[in-house]
Amino acid sequence: MRIKLKKLLTLLLTLLLCLIIINNQPAFAANTAKNETNAGKIFETNCAGCHLNGNNIIRRGKNLKINALKKYGMDSIEAITEIVANGKNNMSAYKEKLTPQEIQDVATYVLQQAENDWHL
Repeated sequence: MRIKLKKLLTLLLTLLLCLIIINNQPAFAANTAKNETNAGKIFETNCAGCHLNGNNIIRRGKNLKINALKKYGMDSIEAITEIVANGKNNMSAYKEKLTPQEIQDVATYVLQQAENDWHL
């Protein structure tokens, strides 16, 4: 009887764990979508003036297209985060205007857009 009770308890705990995991996945997806939406808004507000559709109105060759990002060693979240936070040459620094999480989100957004050739 004890063995059957242990097996039943193990099965119930496994099912409970599965339900918890399944129920949390939509929340994760919703948070990911929310971060992407927020990053898009941050980009539109702070970056699109110079980088509309990944272009660069000030220095044409230094755009946000994947080939240019690779050419200048800016094709990683870390590199983009660094330049967004601290600026460089004609680009302003945003570490005083955006939170570290917003900077991280917009860097992720830029790299994703570049990898999709700025088409969604």
